[in-house]
Amino acid sequence: MNQKHLAAYVVVALAFAASGAYVGLHKQEAAPPISTTVAPGVTGPVADLYKQTLADAKGAATALAQYKGKPLLVNFWAPWCGPCVQEMPELSALAAGDEGKKLQVIGIGIDSPTNIAEFSDKFKITYPVFVAGMAGTDLSRQFGNSAGGLPYTVLIGADGQVKKTYLGRLKFDELRKDLATL
Repeated sequence: MNQKHLAAYVVVALAFAASGAYVGLHKQEAAPPISTTVAPGVTGPVADLYKQTLADAKGAATALAQYKGKPLLVNFWAPWCGPCVQEMPELSALAAGDEGKKLQVIGIGIDSPTNIAEFSDKFKITYPVFVAGMAGTDLSRQFGNSAGGLPYTVLIGADGQVKKTYLGRLKFDELRKDLATL
């Protein structure tokens, strides 16, 4: 590579870096969706979660506000995510077992309605699964998932406060210890 090409590459790289910095500094956040009010004391991402109305795997719209007042385990996942799929049988067992009597498990799928529906038909998931599409990534970021990685799970207490977040495949021994503190 000669000096001319190297100089051209450096100029192009600097131009992209400068434009990226400009966009990052001047980016405006999207306005939160307008919807129902939330119980007093519930703020931040949990309040935004409870404001959501999402379609389930069969397409029926469901208001997530129905889960207020009960401990909630929210699992952000996608059908193409290997670790997400691997932890689903354990999440189903958790939801169907004794812990499921004290805790509501929900899945928020980050994919198309068709893919979520096909996946749900193929694998018998015992907890509610909702379709959020790419908006689910934005919602998970509000809970601290800055990289947008999957699976991402959020443990919310009955008081509406985030108790813990988990990035990656769940370690169910650790989760059960955390559930015991609710």
